[in-house]
Amino acid sequence: MYRVFAWVRGAWGGSGVVHGSAPTVQFHMSSASWCQNAALKQMRAQMPPCDSKPEPYQGMSKERMLEIRRLNCNGMTMKVTYYKRPLFIHQGFMQWLWDVDGSRYLDMFAGVATVSLGHCHPKVTKAAQEQLQRLWHTSAIYIHPQIQEYAEKLVSHLPEPLKVVYLTNSGSEANDLALLMARLYTGNSDVITLRNSYHGGSPSAMGLTSNTVYKYPVVSNLSCHNTMCPDVFRGPWGGEHCRDSPVQTIRTCSCSPDHCQANDKYIDQMKDVFATTVPRRIAAFFAEPIQGLGGTVQYPRNFLKEAYKLVREKGGVCIADEVQTGFGRTGSHFWGFQAHDVIPEIVTMAKGMANGFPMGAVITTEEIGRPFADGLHFNTFGGNPVACSIASSVLDTIKEDQIQENCAVVGTHLLNELAKLRDKYEIVGDVRGKGLHIGVEMVKNKESREPLPVNAMLEILEETKDMGVLIGRGGLHGQTFRIQPPMCVTKDDADFFLAVFDQALQNFTERR
Repeated sequence: MYRVFAWVRGAWGGSGVVHGSAPTVQFHMSSASWCQNAALKQMRAQMPPCDSKPEPYQGMSKERMLEIRRLNCNGMTMKVTYYKRPLFIHQGFMQWLWDVDGSRYLDMFAGVATVSLGHCHPKVTKAAQEQLQRLWHTSAIYIHPQIQEYAEKLVSHLPEPLKVVYLTNSGSEANDLALLMARLYTGNSDVITLRNSYHGGSPSAMGLTSNTVYKYPVVSNLSCHNTMCPDVFRGPWGGEHCRDSPVQTIRTCSCSPDHCQANDKYIDQMKDVFATTVPRRIAAFFAEPIQGLGGTVQYPRNFLKEAYKLVREKGGVCIADEVQTGFGRTGSHFWGFQAHDVIPEIVTMAKGMANGFPMGAVITTEEIGRPFADGLHFNTFGGNPVACSIASSVLDTIKEDQIQENCAVVGTHLLNELAKLRDKYEIVGDVRGKGLHIGVEMVKNKESREPLPVNAMLEILEETKDMGVLIGRGGLHGQTFRIQPPMCVTKDDADFFLAVFDQALQNFTERR
């Protein structure tokens, strides 16, 4: 049980004051804000101290920001404010964010698993500033040292024969490019992904994505097919011996510890797709080592290894989407695919690659890159000097600050403690993940495993935010809380999150 105290947090108005490195935030609320807060159980968790102090916010009002967002920003933007009472972020430092009123939040979602090392990390900020003073941009048609230096450093973190780098600006763009390269190399068109997957929102990547929410009624999935996601918690097969995680599902199964029968069943489903849905030869198989937006879904231990073998027998190449699992986040390995004992032909990456600066990449073999080079592919911003300098600093800092090791230690602590909350609350169905790539799947009850309704999820999400912690949400039904913080978080930060999350679950349970 985590220790909690009575508290009031200024989430709906008023003026906040952060008292230097003091562990709490004091807030003076308007009477209207007090009324809005009255229905909630007031509590106060001991927020870890922070020596950084935000600059006073002096920008436009929250009302004006919302007006511009409504009038001038894309309609989709309005749907993803995430909270009923939107969060107006002003400044960040490492694992902390401050809103325009001065309230401090522990960021346990890292801008959707993107701010890998922490907001405004001093080493990365210094690298950006120094490069901005030398050269902002020149196209890759000229040779500048930053792109060469970074490419060499990046491939040193990958196994042979993965050594040819194509730099992009996003994960969607990287997956688009990987798809094109696979089709050119194999001479085949058909591609297989896992159901529940997300590989981006560009026209081609939308075809790879297997979740209706992210699709539009336009042609985007020509020659794209999917097979059953080997989800050992929600799928038809799986149980307590299946996945590579410090925490196993509590769902029982008849598998022995050294042989997962569920894996055999999911591989049979893939064989069925090969027998009924695609031609004799295919282009590629796309998979994240652990699904991210799909709800941090982990597969049986040998699934990818056997799936890769089937794909290669059909003439296809295997593509690892490391957009969320790469750069040490899973703790045990630098890349997620390494935990599956496989080497893909193509690896895509983005997000934490440059700590939030827009950047992505495709890495492949010389053999696969050769036919792609027969045409002319040009990317104006790919390999931008500033992006390369930032990304190079990220790689250096991961090593210097022992970030991967921190992911393993703090992540395992989080997983084990979250498993205790799973045992405590009927609505917590599953806890899973590796390192700081964690999912908590919520259910109406453990017996049915029926997803907790969206309104209930949003209620818990909102209250967690109001108590000073930001987490994410994913899964096919939006039923999984995602914990993917900046990889600099500490055990003290983790314990603060756990206390807040425990209280939010308790409050929700008591209101039911």
